[in-house]
Amino acid sequence: MPDGDVRLYQLMHSYDYVSYETFGRRFFEVAVTEERVGAAFAAIAGDEFEMAPIGQGPGKIAKVSAKVAIKEPQVRRNVGDSIAFDIHIPLAIDLLVDLRLDKQRFRVDGDIALSATARAAEPLLLIVDVAKPRPSDITVQVSSKTIRGEVLRIVAGVDAEIRRFIAQYVAEEIDSPQSQAAQVIDVAEQLDQTWTGI
Repeated sequence: MPDGDVRLYQLMHSYDYVSYETFGRRFFEVAVTEERVGAAFAAIAGDEFEMAPIGQGPGKIAKVSAKVAIKEPQVRRNVGDSIAFDIHIPLAIDLLVDLRLDKQRFRVDGDIALSATARAAEPLLLIVDVAKPRPSDITVQVSSKTIRGEVLRIVAGVDAEIRRFIAQYVAEEIDSPQSQAAQVIDVAEQLDQTWTGI
């Protein structure tokens, strides 16, 4: 056997071969990392959004508006029978309660808790399936510097309205065409683009 063929034979027999099933599982664990999922959510969520004035409290006398800044998502991966992710998106909220004669500003820290699962689909798709948040998945911590502001916040039902609005906004973003496209990776298409042949 020529020297070149001997070297090729030795090279091909130096690998530890695994089953297709094992390879597929390892591929998922390498492809769907905390960093990649976090980067995808950062791109989907954007930098900030605004909550237009909404009437709150008795007689809807208080107009509540907010500017919500989105911070870097924090992702924790859980590897079991499926690969799942706990995602927390911190928020910084500039809240304004307008009573016409008086305006109260609040600085609010918030958090969106999301869950996602990596799934395989036909023909050769990798999908990060994101569950839509409920208002109960949103936490807000409102700090007021005055007793008047604190009472106003409670009477106007500000906390509940913020949670409801943010949950609705995130759910709509998850359903957007841009988000739907980001959640699906066509593995066959990616291989076609990178495969150099034999």
